[in-house]
Amino acid sequence: MGLTIGVPREVFPGEKRVATVPEVVERLLKLGFAVAVESGAGAQANFDDAAYTAAGASIADSAAALWASADVVFKVRAPSSDEVGLMHEGQTLVSFIWPAQSADLMTALSARKVTVLAMDCLPRMLSRAQKMDALTSMAGISGYRAVIEAANVFGRFFSGQITAAGKVPPAKVFIAGAGVAGLAAIGTAASMGAIVRANDTRAEVADQVKSLGGEFVQVDYAEEGSGGGGYAKVMSEGFQQAQREMYAKQAREVDIIITTALIPGKPAPKLITAEMVASMKAGSVIVDMAAEQGGNCELTEPGKAVVKHGVTIIGYTDLTSRLAKQASTLYGTNLFRLAEELCKSKDGVINVNMEDDAIRGLTVIKDGAVTWPAPPPKLPPAPAPKPAAAVVAKKGHGHGAPSAPMSGSKLAAMFAIAAALFWFVGANAPPAFLGHFTVFVLACFVGYMVVWNVTPSLHTPLMSVTNAISSIIVIGALVQIAPPAVAGVSRPDELIRWIAIVGIALTAVNMFGGFAVTRRMLAMFRK
Repeated sequence: MGLTIGVPREVFPGEKRVATVPEVVERLLKLGFAVAVESGAGAQANFDDAAYTAAGASIADSAAALWASADVVFKVRAPSSDEVGLMHEGQTLVSFIWPAQSADLMTALSARKVTVLAMDCLPRMLSRAQKMDALTSMAGISGYRAVIEAANVFGRFFSGQITAAGKVPPAKVFIAGAGVAGLAAIGTAASMGAIVRANDTRAEVADQVKSLGGEFVQVDYAEEGSGGGGYAKVMSEGFQQAQREMYAKQAREVDIIITTALIPGKPAPKLITAEMVASMKAGSVIVDMAAEQGGNCELTEPGKAVVKHGVTIIGYTDLTSRLAKQASTLYGTNLFRLAEELCKSKDGVINVNMEDDAIRGLTVIKDGAVTWPAPPPKLPPAPAPKPAAAVVAKKGHGHGAPSAPMSGSKLAAMFAIAAALFWFVGANAPPAFLGHFTVFVLACFVGYMVVWNVTPSLHTPLMSVTNAISSIIVIGALVQIAPPAVAGVSRPDELIRWIAIVGIALTAVNMFGGFAVTRRMLAMFRK
């Protein structure tokens, strides 16, 4: 058996999460680790000691025994001073640390000569690091819970209804910040039937807001707000003034405001002033998700729900703990994915590889030496731009691509050649052939216009074109089965008639089957 992973009970007041769950314990054992869990560690997340034992973990009677026996410690919250005192040299800690705001903690951990991996320092721009991104996992849960807390306090339905007793208007929800937490809140509020509006300094999230059923509210000021690592940046004073004016307008109109604006290492920006709160309708609700870092609302009291000017302001700092079982499961999975990266040989021994960009970003202390902040990860070089001549040559090819207009002389020459060809065919071909030839030419023209002008609504462009072509085949086959009476043209024999019938049958399967598949695909995206 390899190293022992220890999971202590969280001692932070109100913290109900646990760093691993029984189903993750089984997967850690397959990597070669032994797992020890402090007695009662998962009780508040509805995981009892018996469940951990059944999964293969051992139970430590006390925190001191667990910290003494563990080679690697998985935690949710940063360790307290008492827990730091229980650590021993060579031990590895994996937890949320927030090194920019925890200078004293970093000094104490460094003195213990341990290795510390901070889950909040993961380089989120690396695509392969997403499976370890605990910040995203927890933000999604807190965004969902913020809406639930607002609905609990709000005195009306979220969805609009028409009843015998009268008409109930839908609730109006404004969400400040459309990061992971904000998008989760948008999707939850929209699914509950509310009218949802959202704003973010990053213009690229507008499509994401709309895709979740929200309306993106633009600030009347031109400035890009994208920052590094998927976060927003601090905006100019001019932008902030325009943003405050927009927030003041929304505060007067909406019933619920949810704020999510937070930049790591910085105090939460004040977005909702006391004057805005006073302008809101009585019974309105504000959920300040940045309360732990000071709050986005001037009147927020961290950890409490207070009423000011008739508005309930919720400043809970434990939104993720209010869904402890779900949060623990997701966080435990994130830690397991990290364990896979640390133990690729599956022998229960970790390798903190400082050449790996993801691991290097997470590592804030290595064997007692402070290694935070990490250097920027080495991103792959951007693809070289294609030569201008190649780009021009590709224009005009493909469905919907712009093409250069044909010159007048070329167009005239093409029509002259076509006219000469038609005259030659008309002068030498028999009358029966001319009828079929005319129908063929018209079919090609009409078919082209039909196929390339089909709008790909509800299904893919490829399926649109396929269905258009199938329709033309069906019409042609029907004409062959029962052709109109034309002088000098004989009716088709039985072989042609049966070929046309088979063609109709196969085409019908293609068309109806295509729509059936499309309907099933669309059903996957419906709630």
